Amino acid sequence: MLNARRPKYADDDKLHEECAIVGVWNAVGAAKLAALGLHALQHRGQEASGIVSHDRSEGRFYSRKGRGHVERVFGSPERIEGLKGGGAIGHNRYATTGEDMTSNIQPMFAEFAFGGFAVAHNGNLTNALKIRHRLVAEGSIFQSSSDTEVIIHLIARSVRSTLAERVVDALTQMDGAYSLVALSPKKLIGVRDPMGVRPLALGRIVGQAVGGGDAYVLASESCAFDLLGAEFVRELNPGEMVVIDDNGITSLNPFPPAVPKPCIFEHIYFARPDSVIGGRSVYETRKLIGKELAEESHPANGADVVVPVPDSGVPAAIGYATEANVPFELGIIRSHYVGRTFIQPTQSIRDLGVRMKHSANGGVLKGKRVVLVDDSIVRGTTSAKIVDLVRRAGAAEVHMRISSPPTTNPCFYGIDTPDRSELLAARYSLDEMAKQIKADSLAFVSLDGLYRAMGEPTGRKTEQPQYCDACFTGEYPSRLVDQDEGLIGASSGLPIEQAAE
Repeated sequence: MLNARRPKYADDDKLHEECAIVGVWNAVGAAKLAALGLHALQHRGQEASGIVSHDRSEGRFYSRKGRGHVERVFGSPERIEGLKGGGAIGHNRYATTGEDMTSNIQPMFAEFAFGGFAVAHNGNLTNALKIRHRLVAEGSIFQSSSDTEVIIHLIARSVRSTLAERVVDALTQMDGAYSLVALSPKKLIGVRDPMGVRPLALGRIVGQAVGGGDAYVLASESCAFDLLGAEFVRELNPGEMVVIDDNGITSLNPFPPAVPKPCIFEHIYFARPDSVIGGRSVYETRKLIGKELAEESHPANGADVVVPVPDSGVPAAIGYATEANVPFELGIIRSHYVGRTFIQPTQSIRDLGVRMKHSANGGVLKGKRVVLVDDSIVRGTTSAKIVDLVRRAGAAEVHMRISSPPTTNPCFYGIDTPDRSELLAARYSLDEMAKQIKADSLAFVSLDGLYRAMGEPTGRKTEQPQYCDACFTGEYPSRLVDQDEGLIGASSGLPIEQAAE
């Protein structure tokens, strides 16, 4: 997303994916399948949802978008029934901009000379503002602050002959990270950026096609296929475009080759544990990270119990407990029925956000030396409250262990990250961080340990790292044009707020 970062919330101390995408081709009830896919991918975006469908018999596109979870936007039968046709694409949004505008909700739709076209994407284009400024100067009119709309304008201006070629022409001008789905009356297109930073997978639903045969699905993660009853076919390769139409699937590699740099944080936190990313079980990888963490940083004076910070810390805590030969216990219970707690005027009410979501299991914690395992520390505010929660329950010692290296740099590839000045690890040493969160000790898995858990026996390659790990190292794998040219945060004449459903 373009420009300023999103508003802060009192309990907002996690990194967040920007969005999820789903595409369905030639399926009976395509919009229903898209909605189910978005439901499975709700963890990737929780602020807005949208679906665009196409009905061949009527030659029309249909659209519904709204703020809130998938269930709120598409939970009633009439809302789904109105999205007719055998083709559909969908999107879940987690805004990274201050302008939480209805016009930013994807998929975005445009009428071109060659017909209607809808597009949705996951990721962030690092030169979108520069291109947007050029397009505005040349007469283009924008309705949103989303970099997705930049792609639409570039497609409209392309002089290439086919739709697929126009999409390639537009994306070739863009830098950064993206996975993209697009729908026309005759095709479903899926694209993964040349570095493969953001994931995209292909599935097949046997016998579900309109008129018989198989239907096809694209999704940010393979976990969506389980809910849809779809077979996981494969992940798209970095730089691959698939064109799905009545003739089947055509795979293209239209971009100049690039060194693959898939996001390593997908394996640490973003992806659902039951997904397969990069050919690896996310759940098993997180357990292996916990194992490496225990080997590197088990408390010198031992521990009585390993407790995950739910839910994201659970797999790593299992791996840690197994390797350290220390009992694994659910010492913190999380409520799954609490929404986001907005900033309140007093500190006591602000602290209520964590207490509403987490409660201590005193019978497990009292008098124990506790190892708390979590996936990351961002600002440190939540970690401090969790440590305090465990201490108040009677823990004798609290040792914090983190299944990622210290997060010291913001992400520019589609992850909502605070400014560097707000990142705890960018401001303090390890001992200072431990004092800030009031833990008896604090340790993070090393970069090499993380890479070993990812199946790299020698750890991280210094000259050419195997993943995008810029949030830990500051080594960004592509040009940060808008950042380097001072365009981020500058005025760009963004549209005014619009009323939301």
